Amino acid sequence: MGVRVQVKPRLRLTRRGRFVLFALFLLLSAGVIALGATASRAADPPTETVTTVVRPGDTLWSIAGRHFPDHDPVASVETIRRVNRLDGYGIYAGQELILPHDR
Repeated sequence: MGVRVQVKPRLRLTRRGRFVLFALFLLLSAGVIALGATASRAADPPTETVTTVVRPGDTLWSIAGRHFPDHDPVASVETIRRVNRLDGYGIYAGQELILPHDR
């Protein structure tokens, strides 16, 4: 009377299984990198904000030309709009605008 021992087969991954595991690894790695990048930006010391007050007759183009004369005026205007969350191009005298400091 012999004792039968059942041996469990080794886990074998198919090509699709290896692909799924690799994709999960990449997704997890991307998540860790994204969290690390966000945390490192939060640790940056706050930078001083540069602002300007709109004068009568000023336009976004004139402000961009005055403050960033060596840069593309179209890109400067769009950056000023983005930083100040302006929907359009209209500004008014006395309005305070934040100027991008990375220019």
